[in-house]
Amino acid sequence: MNHSIKLSWLPLALALASSVAVAKSDPPATSIEGLELIEKDRAGEIYAAEGIDWSEYTQIRLEQASVSFRKNWKRDQNRYDPFKVRDQDMEKIKTGLSDLFNEVFTEELTRKGGYTLTESIGPETMVLEPQIVDLDVAAPDVSSPGITRSYVDSAGKMTLILEIYDSESGALIAKASNRQEAPRYNYQRWANSVSNTAEARRMLQKWAEELIKRLDQARNNSVSNE
Repeated sequence: MNHSIKLSWLPLALALASSVAVAKSDPPATSIEGLELIEKDRAGEIYAAEGIDWSEYTQIRLEQASVSFRKNWKRDQNRYDPFKVRDQDMEKIKTGLSDLFNEVFTEELTRKGGYTLTESIGPETMVLEPQIVDLDVAAPDVSSPGITRSYVDSAGKMTLILEIYDSESGALIAKASNRQEAPRYNYQRWANSVSNTAEARRMLQKWAEELIKRLDQARNNSVSNE
């Protein structure tokens, strides 16, 4: 019985009009964890283990997403106002985005993907460990003295790193990264917490939808190879 599949799985891509710059160097053919490079494009890459029967996985354990900002984001935001963004503002944004990620992915994976979310481990359960890195919010809505408004032509960008583990063995079976930027407008738009959250939700929904699509393809490939 051959359960080996080549995952065309998961560019984890948002089909947005804007894209980010090409990576500075090509990724290695094999990751440091021993995973095989399956696919790469302008936005990221996908690694996966060989010989995985993806049709066995019907349950997902979704870990809380970790969030980190782009290096020097706070410095750049405070360039003309040294007290604009504080550490507590950054923690609030990180917590809010992490909670929104898990809310969106829980809804999409269960409602559209048909997966059961669980806290248990077992041969039918895969563990998703998400990290949002290089978060770059163009105009954070933070508390500051006076009435201020920020206008931007894009809400910002962020990168998702997603690791998938077999819950029973703890083995890393796939790893993917995807860099995305919110759509650019042809005009300057007022940015606030409502608009920033709406843009973030749209990006997360597209990530979740693409994940479901690629997981379905991988499961179908496993069944057809039996």
